[in-house]
Order: sequence, then C-alpha cells, then structure tokens
Amino acid sequence: MRVLIVEDEALVALELERIVTEAGHTAVGPVATVEQALAHAPRVDVALVDLGLSDGMSGAVLARRLTDRFGISVVFVTGSPGDVGHGLDGAVDVIGKPFFDERIRQGLEKADSASKGRAWNSSIRW
Repeated sequence: MRVLIVEDEALVALELERIVTEAGHTAVGPVATVEQALAHAPRVDVALVDLGLSDGMSGAVLARRLTDRFGISVVFVTGSPGDVGHGLDGAVDVIGKPFFDERIRQGLEKADSASKGRAWNSSIRW
C-alpha cells in the first residue's frame, strides 16, 4: 500500500515514515501543505493527515479533496482529535498525538480494508 504522509512537524513525519515502512508499506512524502499533498494524490492509496498543516488548519479540507476526488482513505493523525468532530466521509480513523506504533498500524489496516471495500464495490456491474 502506498501511504501519503501529510505532516508539517519534521520529527513526527519521520516517525510516521518509519512506522509505515516497517509495516511493509511504501511511504510517500512527507509533505506539509495541501498543494504538495494533492500533487502526490494520484499515486497513493491511503493518507495519514494532520489537521494543522504549514498552510493553516487545512487538514480537513485536504481530507475531503482526497476522498472525493481520488477515493483515498484518510487517517487523521492529530494533536486535536476532538476537532475532527463527528468525522468525515472517507476518513476511516482518528489517531491522537502522541501515538504508539501499534495505533498507526491499526489505522493503516482500517484504511486498507476500506480501500479494498471501495475497489470491490466499484467493480460491481448491474
């Protein structure tokens, strides 16, 4: 699975990249802005997205674009999990910072299952 890391804090981004690769996935990024993330979107399956990016509180807007335009499953990784509210269509998990490796792996598994479910559903023809 190709995982886009959207995180503007360098140390957190490196830690996410390590967890993603150790879990056997391909890390794309990290990137820190909506524009950078959208440039990589056509080549990824899942995105780990922080709410607060270097271009402002734009993570939720980005997540909506990733799910609507590209069908990418989003896992929010944020210091403000309560700000996600009641969720967002296409967002499969919300992980608070600080996080443990296992919690990120669980989020990736949920995203992988959601992506496979969408691929299966989109292949149904009546």
